[in-house]
Amino acid sequence: MRKVFKNEAVQSLIASLLCIVLGLLIGYIVLLFINPSGATQAILAVIRNFLNTSRANLQVKNFANTLAKTAPLLMCALSILFAYKVGLFNIGAAGQYVAGACACLYASLAWGWGWLACMAFAIAVGALYGAIVGFLKAYCNVNEVISGIMLNWIGLYAANMILSNVKEPTSPYTVHLKDAAPQAILPSLGLGQFFENNQYITIAVPLAIVLAVVILVVLNKTRFGYELRATGYNKNAAKYAGMAEKRNIILTLMIAGGLAALGASLLYQTDYMQWEVTASSVPSMGFNGIAAAFLGGLNPIGTIFASYFIQHITDAGAFVDKTMYSSQISDLISSLIIYLCGFVLFIKHTIRAGVARSEERERRKALAKTEKGGEA
Repeated sequence: MRKVFKNEAVQSLIASLLCIVLGLLIGYIVLLFINPSGATQAILAVIRNFLNTSRANLQVKNFANTLAKTAPLLMCALSILFAYKVGLFNIGAAGQYVAGACACLYASLAWGWGWLACMAFAIAVGALYGAIVGFLKAYCNVNEVISGIMLNWIGLYAANMILSNVKEPTSPYTVHLKDAAPQAILPSLGLGQFFENNQYITIAVPLAIVLAVVILVVLNKTRFGYELRATGYNKNAAKYAGMAEKRNIILTLMIAGGLAALGASLLYQTDYMQWEVTASSVPSMGFNGIAAAFLGGLNPIGTIFASYFIQHITDAGAFVDKTMYSSQISDLISSLIIYLCGFVLFIKHTIRAGVARSEERERRKALAKTEKGGEA
């Protein structure tokens, strides 16, 4: 049994499940305080999400909508994870996500570019946005958290200003891609019959999953990934070993920025939603990526499932009884889980410490038996 608990993947799974259970439990307690008569039904509604509807076609449609938003969340989570593995906290993923949204929407609506060109442009702009944070970190020793937060808001208001040129005349939202630039919409998976002709199921979902696997391989199985992680552990030691630590810091944040921007492309190029040019807050997708990354145990594969779970809980607020609770109750539960995700590493450390103590007790017992046998 100890061998099982020593496994890194098992430790991550246990820690993540504990965070989920505790988050749901605390959320349930909050519901009891607000209105105890409907608390059980509300928490079950949050857990069930699309299964709350009785009609099969609506269940499939709601499930497909959740999947459509899981792909960009996964990319933001991978952005956070990639930078964290190199010893950097990319809280600027939200701003890089905004930069990617602005780039792909403007390229499609103003210039008429195709979907692949818009996606590549979004990645390039996001990488450039990340490079600014990396340059400030590498050459000016500016903490990436501070510069990232500042750039989040610069990116938001810059995007609002730029996309005002391609918005609908009578609303604050950008023009629908299906009306003005259908060539920019991502290709469908051809599963329209299964998903009740839901046009939002595109190549975004499999592409995000493939990229998660690619990042896992790059970080753990390549020389490039080893150099990046070595720089994160100790940049001075990496420099002494002949690694270009400044280049690695900038390159890491460029890749992280490109991933977050790609997430925006995977959402807005499905035409699932339009950008609101009067928005006064940064989209939550970049910040939710922090939760998904830590809930997934900072493992790209675990992050796939964590991203879906976070989006599943977030979307489930629509099914809560509005006469008793606000639809934002699901956001509260997600926030609780996000907060508890900060304890994932602590829980894993506690599990490792417990296993080590158990092994030490077994070793002492074996040593005592050996000594007793020698005396006999």
